[in-house]
Amino acid sequence: MPEIRHTSVAPTRTQRLPPGAAIEAHRHDDHQIVYAGRGVLAVTTGAGSWVAPATRAIWVPAGTVHAHQAHGEIQLHLVGLPADENPLDLATPTVLAVGPLLRELIIAYTRSPGGSTPERDRLRAVLLDRLRASPQEPLHLPSPTDPLLRTLCDILRADPADGRTLAELGRAVGASDRTLSRLFRNDLGMTFPQWRTQLRLHRALVLLAGNMPVTTVAHRCGWSSASAFIDVFRRTFGHTPGTHSRS
Repeated sequence: MPEIRHTSVAPTRTQRLPPGAAIEAHRHDDHQIVYAGRGVLAVTTGAGSWVAPATRAIWVPAGTVHAHQAHGEIQLHLVGLPADENPLDLATPTVLAVGPLLRELIIAYTRSPGGSTPERDRLRAVLLDRLRASPQEPLHLPSPTDPLLRTLCDILRADPADGRTLAELGRAVGASDRTLSRLFRNDLGMTFPQWRTQLRLHRALVLLAGNMPVTTVAHRCGWSSASAFIDVFRRTFGHTPGTHSRS
């Protein structure tokens, strides 16, 4: 197993990541806000993955081992906060909605990181106020710990468009749909349809970041039509996938 890099201070900065670039697993003694102003960023921990387009940021608590994966050209904005300062009172990674004002605050604060000045302190205070007001988004795709469930989830990760029912998938892995339903609830905290929808949305964001047409994304991710995909995407993210792909 590769050694996990440890950096005591979480950096505050802006950096570019080319498509497909990765930042290996690491941890900070500080909290960190991770925001991709362009492209789609995936953050992965031992508990699962979080995917965020330009309308979302990811809160990574101090001490969390995490890795980044860029999908599309990424303009990455990082905000580090001391471990004793948790304005959101969150102990687990969380996706937060980013409105126009918060977006500009994050960009401005990370564009020229430096020491404390009255102007910069005021900018930081407003940024934290807007973070506290940001809605939390249920965009976590948890990773199973149960071996049976892990096998099933790997099948769907390999092909999110796989439309088999839970009973049909159960026959492939050697378990009843009742057993699998219980495992989804107990191990992942969600139902099978909820987990599969999350998986499909995560994959859709990745494909859209590669400028794939919306209709193609819909079919590759298992929706019966582009309109059905657009409806779910709009209800989840507040805008259409076409708007997202142009951001």
